[in-house]
Amino acid sequence: MRIGELAAQAGLSKDTIRFYEKIGLVTGRRLPNGYRDFSPETVTWLHYVRTAQTLGFSLAEIGRNFEELRDAPDSAEALSALFEEKIRVIDARMAELAALRADLDARVGTGCPLRVS
Repeated sequence: MRIGELAAQAGLSKDTIRFYEKIGLVTGRRLPNGYRDFSPETVTWLHYVRTAQTLGFSLAEIGRNFEELRDAPDSAEALSALFEEKIRVIDARMAELAALRADLDARVGTGCPLRVS
């Protein structure tokens, strides 16, 4: 499948697919005429990539876990472990943001809100 067809089926731009290829998230072979050729399974993989991004995974994280994500069935323990780790990261970040909010709230209305309290 050529890049234009892949882009249409995956709902992405050709530039996005080229970028994903550049960073190693997708691979295609080059035809003798120089066109990229992708397997039909690439559409499914790109849907997984987009879903993982929606769930808060960065492209770097997806790339690091590429083999586990690509070849694992939907109910795989490896995916559950990745999700549990992501939840821990989110919980830690939420705690940091709550502390930051409390600090900012304590400074509202003070004479010099940037002064160390």
